[in-house]
Amino acid sequence: MASDPAAAAPRSHPVDPPPVRRMVPRDRHEPHRVATPLELFFDLCFVVAVGQAGRELAHSLAAGHYGDGLRGYALAFFAIWWAWMNFTWFASAYDVDDVPYRVTTLVQIAGVLILAAGVPRLFATQDLTLAIAGYVVMRLAMVTQWLRAAASEHGLARRVALGYAVGITLCQVGWVVMLFLPQGARPYAVPVGVLCELAVPVIAELRLRTAWHPHHIAERYGLFTLIVLGETVAAATVAVQSAVDEHEGLGRLVPVAVGGLLICFAAWWIYFARPVHEHLRSNRQALVWGYGHYLVFGSAAAIGAGLEVAVESAVHKAHISATAATATVTVPTALYLATVWFLHSRHTKRGAVAQSVAPVGAVLVLACTALGDSGVLAAGLVCALMVAVGVLVHGLESRRAQAGRPNRGAGADG
Repeated sequence: MASDPAAAAPRSHPVDPPPVRRMVPRDRHEPHRVATPLELFFDLCFVVAVGQAGRELAHSLAAGHYGDGLRGYALAFFAIWWAWMNFTWFASAYDVDDVPYRVTTLVQIAGVLILAAGVPRLFATQDLTLAIAGYVVMRLAMVTQWLRAAASEHGLARRVALGYAVGITLCQVGWVVMLFLPQGARPYAVPVGVLCELAVPVIAELRLRTAWHPHHIAERYGLFTLIVLGETVAAATVAVQSAVDEHEGLGRLVPVAVGGLLICFAAWWIYFARPVHEHLRSNRQALVWGYGHYLVFGSAAAIGAGLEVAVESAVHKAHISATAATATVTVPTALYLATVWFLHSRHTKRGAVAQSVAPVGAVLVLACTALGDSGVLAAGLVCALMVAVGVLVHGLESRRAQAGRPNRGAGADG
């Protein structure tokens, strides 16, 4: 991959960026690499679309429209996550922070806001027009970034950049063509489009990987997880406030609120208990880790939607049973716990006890579904117990290490 002396030095991000820079790859081992203000702004704007998808999912589930709600959520969240993910990995390798780079990123933000505006139509009538328009805006803006990178590269690195640009462009042509297909054919065309999108990075980086920075990538994913969890807490808080204002059923809502908070607190604790950047040593590891976060982000946001449904059920506004309402919280919570264990925890733990905490906890959370109205509180208590057991195991192991005893297990989280 092409190199440049300026690329090896840490780059500052001034308020007034340079007019234009050569888009050369950044140093993969650059010290003190952190997220930039533009990246943080990018994340915050994307969460607008996440919140919109979560609200529509909550409305669908509360009405008992499980199939339509889950299909709409899966597709809307894929569009949000995939555009975010592609920008994140590109920025980790090629962020030059010049005027064209910033303007193109702002265009991508405009695209996600268009997508967010189209989410209600996607859920209500399966109208994909506005959502696809926003998605195409985001993705074509990404194409211009890759073309800039290709113009500054040579050899294999240039082929990688052009491979991305061509692959993304062909996918967008496919999405636009899909709008002209009969309504009945679209459910079959959508999975094909998703698979094509997922294949672009795999094919483009077969022979050479881009210069993404492991610590920077881990931080970016962690920050987005934080923002999604924050959106979950906010959605649940608004739901509780609205229910209290309309029904004054505070006594029925307290268990849901307490259980929801415990779940969110545990979700944060478990995700950030161990640093993961050292695991991201190759594209093969990073691919599974990066793609797997579709389930991490999606389930974290779905917990918030589930808590909204649980609140509506507590005040008898939902058109589903108490058990079904509880399942809207326990199922995404269990999926979150299992996925975070698979992507994070299992790589840093040793010993059967430490490795089993999260899988067992996920099963127990699912079992809480059968408790009906009290299931959310029970699930929250299970999550809190997972954290406590993890901390206890980690403390015992630390004492063994200090005493010079053999290392027989480790774990600081579920």
